[in-house]
Formats: sequence, C-alpha cells, structure tokens
Amino acid sequence: MGSVAQVSVFDKGEFVPPDAIFDVTRRYLADTSPDKVNLGQGTYRDEHAQPWVLPSVRLAKEKLGSGGNHEYLAIAGLKAFRDEAVKLVFHGARSLNEERIASCQALSGTGALFLAGLGLKQANTGISTIYITDPTWSNHDLLFGRLGFEIKKLPYYKAGSFDFESFVSTLKKANSTCAVVLHACAHNPTGCDPTQEQWKEIASVMQERGIFPIFDSAYLGFNSGYVDKDAWAIRYFTEDLGLEASVCLSFAKNMGLYGERTGLVTYVTKTAQTARTMDSILENCQRATISNPPAYGAKIASTVLGTPEIAEQWAKDLVTMSSRIRSMRLKLFDELKGLKTPGDWSHIVQQSGMFGYTGITPAQVAYLEEKHHVYMANTSRISLAGLSESNVSYFAKALDDAVRTA
Repeated sequence: MGSVAQVSVFDKGEFVPPDAIFDVTRRYLADTSPDKVNLGQGTYRDEHAQPWVLPSVRLAKEKLGSGGNHEYLAIAGLKAFRDEAVKLVFHGARSLNEERIASCQALSGTGALFLAGLGLKQANTGISTIYITDPTWSNHDLLFGRLGFEIKKLPYYKAGSFDFESFVSTLKKANSTCAVVLHACAHNPTGCDPTQEQWKEIASVMQERGIFPIFDSAYLGFNSGYVDKDAWAIRYFTEDLGLEASVCLSFAKNMGLYGERTGLVTYVTKTAQTARTMDSILENCQRATISNPPAYGAKIASTVLGTPEIAEQWAKDLVTMSSRIRSMRLKLFDELKGLKTPGDWSHIVQQSGMFGYTGITPAQVAYLEEKHHVYMANTSRISLAGLSESNVSYFAKALDDAVRTA
C-alpha cells in the first residue's frame, strides 16, 4: 500500500515573527562583546546597569516573611491590593468616596488593558473603535485588535515633540462609538507628554464628542518621582470633569515587580450601582481568561502601599529612579553636544520617562548594533534606564559615529 500523506490541522497556520522588542533582548544576550549595551527592553537598571530591587520592596518582602500559603486569590484578586491601588490614584476623589469605582486585579498593564477591552464588549457599550497614538506601545494595536475592535491612529509625534494640532484634529473625528488609549504620563515610545493646558483641550474634545478614555498608566510615580503629579490627567478627566473612564495600572516599572505581573483595571462610573455591575462583569471576564490572578506581587504591592513607613521609603525610591533617568538624559545630551554630533538633540532632555526617541534612521540603528554592539528598537526608541555612568559616553560616541557614517 502507498503511504498516506500526513495532514495537520495546523497546515494553514502562518509563522509569526518574534516580538521586535523581545528579539532585541535575545540578540543582546547572545552577544559576547564586553562593550554591549541594551537600550531596548523597558526595565529599570541601577547605576551599575543591574536590575534593582527597590528598598521598599525588600522591606515588604521581609514583613511578609517566608510563611503563608499558596491558596488561590478571589477572582477579582487580593482585596487589600485593590483597595490600596485605587486609593493611590483616587484618594480624596468623589468617585472613591461615593463607591463609583469598579476594580479587578490584572496581569500587569497588559492584562489590565485586556480586561478593560473585554469589559467594554460585555457591557454592550457600543464602543467598536479604539484610537491609539501613532506611534505607541506595539501591544496596544495587537491587544485591542485581537479583541475585535477596529483600530484607528492619532498622529502624535513630529519634529521631536508632541504633535498636538494633528492629534486634536484627528480626535475630533471620533464619536461615542470610540475609545481612546491615553498614556497617563511618560508616553511610550516618544517620551513626549501633553502639557496640562493641552490635556484640558483633549479632555474637552472627548467630553463634547462622547469619547471614552482608557488611561494606560504604567509609569505613575516613575516619571516625575511623584504619583499625584503623574496622575494629574486621570484626576482632571474623572474628578474635575466627572467623566467615566478606565484606568489601567501596572506596578512593573514603579515597584520593579516586572515578573510578578501585578496590575489593576478600574472603571470610574456614574453611580455606585453601575460600579457594582462593572465589578461583576470584570469578575466574569477574569474567570473566562485566567480564573484568578497571581498572589505574591499583589501581596508585596499592598504591603508597600498599606504600611506607612514602607510607603515613605517607596516615595524615596521613586525619586531615586526618576532622578537617575533624568540625569542620564542630561549626560547623553551633554556628551552629544561636546562631540558636536550633527543635528539638534534638545529633544533628548525635553522628553521624559523611561523612553526617548533619538530620531535616527533604521539603517543607523542597524549600524549601531553591527559595529558598536548597541541594541535598541528599530524605531529609534531607546530606554534611558539602560544607560549608566559607565556606558553613556560609549553610547554617545557610537551614536555620533552612526549619525556621521551610516
């Protein structure tokens, strides 16, 4: 008998290229050069270019000790964590005092955004289109597109700064069938944030057009060193204007809990009854996806936030991290200025947060990797947290060479 051809149910599957940012890290780890520099993945590094466990997190872990058990959390997560995280952003707000905030623990920022999208679908909000900034974090498009939303883009960046006019002009085309993903602070990848006056105009347009805001809040406290300052736009939309919104929190960056996947999704609603309804919907969405979230990171975060002396140390940790990144921006700018590198590099110090856009070409990015072992996104985004006193001069000289040569 002749052989029978083997047919797979997966024959029509198409290979998906590796995630661009994680592939940068893969190539970096495979490089044996002692001079290599990783400016790709967004994880904080100390002045020795090493991962940093925050002193406040160390204190929380000591307080938690090695006891305890490994039981499941509730579907909505650890209540102490949810309460403390909501209070962190909304302390003193009418929405908190009136119990108008629904919340659910999530798998860091990605999981929070995912639950936010699922909840909008299940609540029959009529929202079918998600606007994201162009450029933005690559997962915004992938995540909301996979949930079945139509994705549209808002022009965001031009000539080294926030393109406010184009952003608002495009925003005015949206309506009540639309939601917009807004970066609460430290825009990823550009590092360019609206001013408070620009935020007010953006909010006015969204209020007039009935557009629903989704705040991606991955860097609260990490950007300026102060949570309240970084949460200003959230408070203005939800407290000053009384708008409904989803606020998605991550404690990866501001507590260094990257691998613990600790986040929270919230909906600020009009009434306490609506909040209870949205709580139930979020629990149902959670049950359908991961059943219940991981416990350890939530226990650490709730201990940090809920213990006054540890919370005080965390406030100092935020200043430490944000100050070091700002110092690296200034150092890089001074190095490039000293080298007389062609072009205007003032945008490096005008931007804020972990990331910055250098504005170099993909060919120059490739040249940096091939010749100087410098790894970064091909969009020209760099993670300032990857720079330190020991490598910032090397990177500046490599960048100068790339600009002049490639």
